[in-house]
Amino acid sequence: MTRAPTERPIPGVGVAVVSDGRLLLVRRGREPGMGLWAVPGGKVELGETLAEAGRREVREETGLDVEVGDVVWAGESIGPGEVPAWHYVLVDFLGRPAGGNLQPQDDADEVGWFTAAEARTLPLTPTMPALIDKLEDLGVL
Repeated sequence: MTRAPTERPIPGVGVAVVSDGRLLLVRRGREPGMGLWAVPGGKVELGETLAEAGRREVREETGLDVEVGDVVWAGESIGPGEVPAWHYVLVDFLGRPAGGNLQPQDDADEVGWFTAAEARTLPLTPTMPALIDKLEDLGVL
């Protein structure tokens, strides 16, 4: 039996950065989900709070500084296979821009602002529709 890359789930964060009714999305440049659109995010580093990780990931992927607000969604992404290729426990925060210059960086191939309807037409990561639903329920999109 082969082993998964790790033997435990990995904590990850995302930030749903919203401005003027539009959601900031990145097109992923690496696996998992290469080529798919999602909110900026990634793995939490040792000693880093979830909010700190969210701020760092947004800055690394988009060049923007953000204010991180409340948690708006939590869930999991589990890869395929009898022994999953990955297992991330995800916590997504609401955020708003606070400075910086928007441009794709790090593992983001493209970045942009989208309404909920526009976002739903993109090839999204599997967890994104639930997050968009939640943001619409909260009235921020």
